[in-house]
Amino acid sequence: MPSITVRNLNNSVKQALRERAARNGRSMEEEARLLLAAAEVPAPKHIVSFDDASSSRSATSMNTEAGGKKILLIIGGGIAAYKCLDLIRRLKERGISARVVMTNAAKEFVTPLSIEALNHDKVFANLFDREAEHDIGHIRLSREADLIVVAPATADLMAKMANGHADDLASTVLMATDKPILVAPAMNPRMWSHPATRRNRKTLERDGVLLVGPAVGEMAESGESGKGRMAEPYEIIRSIENLLDTSPKPLAGMRAIVTSGPTHEPIDPVRYIANRSSGKQGHAIAEALGRAGAEVILVSGPVNLPDPSHVETIHVETAREMQQMVETALPAKIAVMVAAVADWRSTDEADEKIKKDGGKGPTSLKLTENPDILKGLGHHENRPDLLIGFAAETENIEEHAKTKLERKKADWILANDVSADFGVMGGNQNSIKLLSASGVETWPQMSKEDVAKRLVDRIANHFDWTTTSI
Repeated sequence: MPSITVRNLNNSVKQALRERAARNGRSMEEEARLLLAAAEVPAPKHIVSFDDASSSRSATSMNTEAGGKKILLIIGGGIAAYKCLDLIRRLKERGISARVVMTNAAKEFVTPLSIEALNHDKVFANLFDREAEHDIGHIRLSREADLIVVAPATADLMAKMANGHADDLASTVLMATDKPILVAPAMNPRMWSHPATRRNRKTLERDGVLLVGPAVGEMAESGESGKGRMAEPYEIIRSIENLLDTSPKPLAGMRAIVTSGPTHEPIDPVRYIANRSSGKQGHAIAEALGRAGAEVILVSGPVNLPDPSHVETIHVETAREMQQMVETALPAKIAVMVAAVADWRSTDEADEKIKKDGGKGPTSLKLTENPDILKGLGHHENRPDLLIGFAAETENIEEHAKTKLERKKADWILANDVSADFGVMGGNQNSIKLLSASGVETWPQMSKEDVAKRLVDRIANHFDWTTTSI
C-alpha cells in the first residue's frame, strides 16, 4: 500500500481531500488511503471534481444545501464535549456558521479558549455578562440561529429542558427560542435508562425536540458499556444538514421501502449463514430518499452502521423476518431491495451448538430456499409503482441482471460487479449498470453515497415524467 503524508500536500489538494473526507465521514488519512487503494487519485488541477463535473465542490467550503445557515451550539458538561471541536470543524467545512454557548460544567472538559480559537468567535457562558446582556443577549442568541443544537446533552440538561428550568444561559436560551432544537444525548447507560430520563425524553419529543443518538459502545468509565455514547460528529452533521435542507422535495408524500445489509440464518446458537454485505449502499439510498422528501421505511439486517436520520428503521435478522416487515410496510410507491438476502437457510436449527465428532468428518447440513422478497413484491397485489432490485454478480453481469429483471417482475435492476478482480462486498465504492425495459445505463465508479444520490435523482425524474405524461 502506498504511503502519504497529508501535511506535505499543496493547499488545494489538502482542501479537496478534507472536503471529501468530511463528506464520507472519514479522516483525511483514511480517505487518502482509500483513494490510493482504488488508484483513483485525480491530478491536482482536477481534484475538486470527484466523480464528474456535476459534483464539483468549492475550494473554500463544501457546497451543501445547508451552506450559509447558522446554528447555535450549546455544549453541555460531559466528557463527550471534546467531540464538539471536531463538530465545529466539520460545520465550517460545510459553510455552516456556529455560535457557541457553554455551560459551566462544559468548561471543566473543554476550555472556551479552545472553542474560540477554532471557531474564530466569542464563546457565551454567563447569563449575567454585561457586554452580552446589554441588549438581552440570551434572547438574541435564541432567535438569530436557524437551528439550536445541544451536544452533548447531559441528563441534567435534558431534565432542565423537559421541566422548563432556566437558571443559566444555556437553559434560558432554550426556553426563549422559537427555532427547532436538536439534541445529542450523552450519559452513562444507567442514567439513560433511568425512569426520570425516559420521562424527560418523552416530554421533549412531545414538545417537538429532535434527537440524534445516543449510540451503543464503550463509556469513559472503565469497564462500562451500553447505550449512552454521544453520536459521532458526522452523524450529528448529517442530522443538522437534513434539518436545514430547504432544497426541493420531489418525492414528498411518497412512501418508500428500502432493505439493507445481510440476513443471518441460524444453524445453531453460535453459527449462521450470511454474506459480506455491509449495508452501506442500502443505508445511503434510504437516507437519500428521505432527503428527497419520501417517507422511508428501512428494513435492515444486522449491520454495524448508525440508523439513517429521519428514516424509520426496522431491525431484523433473518430473511423471513425481513419479508414479513417489508410486506407489513405496504402499500408503497417505491421499493428498493438492496439487501443481500441469504439464499438458503438450515432446515433444522439446532438448539445446542453442533459439536465436531472427531474423525468422522463434517456434519451434513440440510438447506432449504429462503423466500425471494423482490420476486414476492413483483407479484404482490400491492406491488409498488416502482420496484427496484440489486444484483451483486461476479460474472456475466448484464446477462444475469437481465434474467433477474424479467423473472422477478422488477422495473429496474442495479447490477454491480463484486468479483475479486473488481472489488468485494462491503467496500465504499460501487460501479452500477442500471437495467430497465429501456435498456442498459452504465454508471462510472463512484462512492455509495453518490450512487444513492444519482438513483434518487433518477427516481424523481421517473415520477415527474410519469406525472406530466398522463
